[in-house]
Amino acid sequence: MSGYDTDVNIGMILEMAASASDRPAVVAGGQSVSAARLLELATAAAERFSRYPAVLYLGTSHLAYPVALFGAAAAGVPFIPLNYRLGAEQLTGLLDRNPGALVLRQQDLDALADRAPADAPLGTMAPGTPTRESLALAGTEDDPVAVVLYTSGTTSAPKAALLRHRHLLAYVWNTVEFSSAEASDAALVGVPPYHVAGLANVLTNLYAGRRLVYLAAFDPNAWLATVRAEQVSHALLVPTMLARVVAELHASGAADAGVPSLRSLAYGGARMPRPVLEAALRLFPATGFVNAYGLTETASSIAVLGPDDHRAALSSGDPAVADRLGSVGRAVPGVEFEVRDDEGKILAPGETGLIFVRGEQISGEYGGHSALDAEGWFPTRDRGRIDADGYVFIEGRDDDTIIRGGENIAPAEIEDVLLAYPGISEAAVLGVPDPEWGQRLVAVVVWDTSAEVADPERVRDFVRSRLRSSKTPESIVSRSELPKTDTGKLLRRVLQAELTLRAPA
Repeated sequence: MSGYDTDVNIGMILEMAASASDRPAVVAGGQSVSAARLLELATAAAERFSRYPAVLYLGTSHLAYPVALFGAAAAGVPFIPLNYRLGAEQLTGLLDRNPGALVLRQQDLDALADRAPADAPLGTMAPGTPTRESLALAGTEDDPVAVVLYTSGTTSAPKAALLRHRHLLAYVWNTVEFSSAEASDAALVGVPPYHVAGLANVLTNLYAGRRLVYLAAFDPNAWLATVRAEQVSHALLVPTMLARVVAELHASGAADAGVPSLRSLAYGGARMPRPVLEAALRLFPATGFVNAYGLTETASSIAVLGPDDHRAALSSGDPAVADRLGSVGRAVPGVEFEVRDDEGKILAPGETGLIFVRGEQISGEYGGHSALDAEGWFPTRDRGRIDADGYVFIEGRDDDTIIRGGENIAPAEIEDVLLAYPGISEAAVLGVPDPEWGQRLVAVVVWDTSAEVADPERVRDFVRSRLRSSKTPESIVSRSELPKTDTGKLLRRVLQAELTLRAPA
């Protein structure tokens, strides 16, 4: 008998998977384990984890990741995967925020996945004595915290988002059918373990009965080779990863990706440049594409644009249907969307405002503070609109909105136009202080290696011909790359700081 309280514990997913099949459940580093073996390892780990207020996972994708996740669940303590790529100062800050927790580093992972003896060294303790705040992360007995994820901090310092067992279970139960996968199905995960998608993939694929294949470090050639070798049927990439796969295939002269087993390719985590998506659709003609939109605070996806939507958008002569290729789809079961203006008034379909969501899987909680309003609505801080058929269009973060001469300007609209200019592969539009207009527009662009850098005035004329003059950047700055997180989100605060320093007084 396991230590899981299956009424409110994600361990129920592992126990169900273990009872349903003895096939390999997780593959990583040339090794594989069944769900039953994962349950044994997690139960053994739980005995050790129960001595600590939390378990910090500071490693790559590994067989030990699901062991640690479910082991912490069985022990009744939060599981906290951290970004192993962080610098020493940032990492120390996160460790200091979790005093007394067990820290699992890369060198501990093999032992954890091989049922190390009870007296074998495993992990280190984060410095300091557990505080009332850190111990409170475990929640109450009847509403415990399962996972703590630190947000990417693209515009500010990372916050500790709390996901309780009930949020994660609601997401899985509302979106996945138990043991619905075919016996040969395999899902390739290239996103890092500290991303909400990495967490969600463990839960959903185990529940569906799909073999989970981990890619230790993303490389486009390694990704393609793994899809072929493991006969992967489902995969997930962030836009920057998909862009690298597309670039590699183009460089090799391939007209087709050559991955006949791949039935579904999901993307999300950041805005997908339309040229990259259209190129990918041509290179993967037999693959169904899925755009998944979600936030850390929403326990993964809350809206999905499915394969049929992608095909219809490409083939339809109706501009409204074609436009949906730029949407994130419609709400998943159990989730509601609402668009409000800055005063809180609910807006009609097609009107742009602030996006709010509500549902059982929505947490919206940070270290004990809830961002949900009295009716359970969570402010995503994304701006966008919803069309009459329920398709959601994201125009960018509310923090990104540029106010020029009293006009609210969404950078995404201008960025999409810039990406249509021949040779521009990436673009970011920001507002810098201006004494006359409040803010002026600056576009930072990255050129294809084979492209000739154009005169900035030609680029500005191109934008002006498609948008009104007030949305034409006053300056065009070329860079070799844009600063991003590991999952491809643009670090606007970094660019903003650089451009503000350069702005004329």
